[in-house]
Amino acid sequence: MIAGPTAVGKTALSIQLARALNGEIISGDSMQVYRKLDIGTAKVTPEEMDGVPHYLIDICEWSERYSVAEFQQHARQKITEITQKGKLPIVVGGTGLYIQALLYDFKLGNEGEVTPEQVQIKQELAQLERTCSKEELWQRLAACDPLAADAIHVNNTRKVLRALEVFLVTGKSILTPTQKPQALYDYYLIGLTTERDVLYERINQRVEWMIKQGLEEEARSLLAQREAHAWQGIGYKEFLPYFDGQQSLTETIESIQLASRRYAKRQLTWFRNRLSAHWFDLVTHPQEYDKLLDELKNWLEETI
Repeated sequence: MIAGPTAVGKTALSIQLARALNGEIISGDSMQVYRKLDIGTAKVTPEEMDGVPHYLIDICEWSERYSVAEFQQHARQKITEITQKGKLPIVVGGTGLYIQALLYDFKLGNEGEVTPEQVQIKQELAQLERTCSKEELWQRLAACDPLAADAIHVNNTRKVLRALEVFLVTGKSILTPTQKPQALYDYYLIGLTTERDVLYERINQRVEWMIKQGLEEEARSLLAQREAHAWQGIGYKEFLPYFDGQQSLTETIESIQLASRRYAKRQLTWFRNRLSAHWFDLVTHPQEYDKLLDELKNWLEETI
């Protein structure tokens, strides 16, 4: 497993390790499953793949919705298929919920008896639904439970309200496992990180590169269906005010950069708090790759 924030070098490392360890790659990114979302998701190109097979990329239309449960099923199937070929499955991505759902067997949510407190909260949320816009409701969720906000589209009011309810009743995210999860695989989780200033500069530069590659045109091609789940992705939803004449292109670019930096911070928090990773900074210490490769080879020998 290779995890970490955006723009930290996960794709390059995954291909390098696949070549060195006879591996094949499974994408663990919630947005790269969509066709046509190439630039904004920093999707690996055929040239970058360097002949290494990749799975769970471009498997559904951008107008469709792809769930965590579907990813869990598809990725586990691919792990089995790759292993049966005598190759090493390498899962790479920054969507923490996808990675956790794949590795562990756990149920999400918080179901139980309805208490008087919960009834009151339901009434208060019903009032909010009548008086607030979808965006305002989603912003309330993002303020108290950014983890759930990342996973729920702003237009999915039912799920936004449900996540708010769970947080207000329990004080925990709706994505918190209700039972201690059990690991389903022997795995070695590589966590990629680097100094914050360095990471943020890489993120800013990546967004500028995406703009030059045609990110505005890619986002504009989605306008025919504003309710689509694809608009949840950073690099797309920030264009809506621009397309509506409410902000400039410069402001839009800055908005994408800010959202990307904030997301990177949440990604790091997720992986550090939820999963036990072996952390490496290959951006400022590329010589650590040799150490990482040796550790992986030793782990494989012990596992096999």
